[in-house]
Amino acid sequence: MAERYDCHYCKESLFGKKYVLRDENPYCVECYESLYSNTCEECKKPIGCNSRDLSYKDRHWHDDCFHCFKCHRSLVDKPFSTKDEQLLCTECYSNEYSSKCFECKKTIMPGSRKMEHKGNSWHETCFTCQRCQQPIGTKSFIPKDNNSYCVPCYEKQFALQCVHCKKVHSKKCWHFLECKNSLNPITTGGVTYHGQPWHKDCFLCTGCKEQLSGQRFTSRDDFPYCLNCFCNLYAKKCAECTTPISGMSNQHIYISLSLEGAYQASINTINIFLN
Repeated sequence: MAERYDCHYCKESLFGKKYVLRDENPYCVECYESLYSNTCEECKKPIGCNSRDLSYKDRHWHDDCFHCFKCHRSLVDKPFSTKDEQLLCTECYSNEYSSKCFECKKTIMPGSRKMEHKGNSWHETCFTCQRCQQPIGTKSFIPKDNNSYCVPCYEKQFALQCVHCKKVHSKKCWHFLECKNSLNPITTGGVTYHGQPWHKDCFLCTGCKEQLSGQRFTSRDDFPYCLNCFCNLYAKKCAECTTPISGMSNQHIYISLSLEGAYQASINTINIFLN
């Protein structure tokens, strides 16, 4: 006599019937579906063994129930979005909820990257530097007059330029070969002299080439000199001791122009979202 082969749950014979194995135990189809099948989010019925179970974030649907909440078109094997836990095709989602690009005014489609700054949104390729027109992406940028600039372009167009470096560029600087900051904007602490900005490294004594920061200095023909060099070069000498007679105890003193943060405080970074 043949051994019985019964459903593990209801104990009914499975002879001549379809069954499902779970944990090496046989179940008739009815018992398996009632015990283990997922419930469809749309129709609230079990998703049977003969149906495809479509899942998204621990939620499940029948094939026929997996459709757009608004237009009811099938979303099987198609891109989709969700809003308030409702499934939406990309077209319906775009029409209802997608941001509009601040630059081109077109919809930023779901699944594409968008840039956000101060409540406005852009396509990634539309958020560009006003000067060089290159996409800014995740790089730092500086807003000015309702436009955005990458940092190199902002420095070239708006940052203070060292008067010495400008002279270097025109090959009229009195220590042309020594300058290492040619055309570099002043972005950190600098010096102002005669109303003009200098890099601290560029503001040197014309004679000995030492930095004049933190010490008294004077000038001749608009060239700055430390007191020692000026006295040795131009001051009258005492007839008795031959020491230069300076009389410059109250001459110019180095003035610091604190430029650090002058524009860096306004440097921004863009937020990138997967729409």
